[in-house]
Amino acid sequence: MAAHPPLHRDGPLSLALAVVGSSTAPLLMLDQSLKVIAASASFCRVFDIDPNRVVDRFLGDIGTGEWNRPQLRVLLDATAGGDADIDAYEMDLKGSRQGVRKLVINAQRLALADDQPVRLLLTVEDVTAARESEKQKDDLLREKAILLQELQHRVANSLQIIASVILQSARKTTSDETRVHLTDAHCRLLSVAALQQQLSTSRLGKVELAPHLTQLCQSIAASMIHDPTRLTLRVEADDSSTSADVSVSLGLIVTELVINALKHAFPGGRSGTIVVGYSSHGPNWTLTVRDDGVGLPKDAASAKPGLGTSIVEALAKQLQARIQVESRDHGVVISVIHSQLAAVENPSLAASSGAA
Repeated sequence: MAAHPPLHRDGPLSLALAVVGSSTAPLLMLDQSLKVIAASASFCRVFDIDPNRVVDRFLGDIGTGEWNRPQLRVLLDATAGGDADIDAYEMDLKGSRQGVRKLVINAQRLALADDQPVRLLLTVEDVTAARESEKQKDDLLREKAILLQELQHRVANSLQIIASVILQSARKTTSDETRVHLTDAHCRLLSVAALQQQLSTSRLGKVELAPHLTQLCQSIAASMIHDPTRLTLRVEADDSSTSADVSVSLGLIVTELVINALKHAFPGGRSGTIVVGYSSHGPNWTLTVRDDGVGLPKDAASAKPGLGTSIVEALAKQLQARIQVESRDHGVVISVIHSQLAAVENPSLAASSGAA
């Protein structure tokens, strides 16, 4: 227990009593039997107690008996015996006219001279308004969370409905070019809906990327891979997690790169595999999308960048990452690399696709 400055005989107890009585904070001084020796005027005013009926009465008898609390009495007895100090003990006080009030009580055993009787000093703080304010804030935060979750579900559902309408339009159109554009739009909307649905279930502000990317790729495969025995889409990611904002950008990049690979890497019913990879080390991370398809066309460098290319480049710039395209004998590897070790300008992604 913390030591308190002693009140010696040359510092009369009457001075301490005068300090208690004139205090602007609610204070009580008790003897070892919990009888009131002095009470501040503020204590009597705050708790609606007659100042003429406080001194020389036991704590449990003042007011209308609302201070007669067995647990408080046990704690004060332990403090008087030198076994404990009451530090921020919180209790409810039910008065006859003021209703239930939340109080925080501190009690200390005064260090007097050895031949002086034991004295306890109680400070009482009314925190009713503060606790009510905290409760209202918690209720508002809870209500906000419920409304936000409902909004997220509605947005995801609306996106799925729009995607279904677009797919129906794609099936009805007689134009091959229009069908391709509508199918791309359908897949993009489904991917955004999947991202939205995953974020709505994230409560801690962090998103685990392995399940996040896996669910996203399952959604893309379900809408664009009509023969799973011919084309395979899988995820190889470590146990990294990131913020919700970054996970959205990564998800959109994966969507565009996977769509691009499905459209261009496996012409003529060719079989193959697309692998989405993610790994990180500290603040540095690498996102890759690789395929074992036909590779880049010879005129890819001079091809006009499409919508997908522009989206990926914009998202990579937003993430302060660079794009690396590697053409192999069998397939293409596109990497989005974030590194704090070196600042490298983003090379163009135009060579990775024709009109993605």
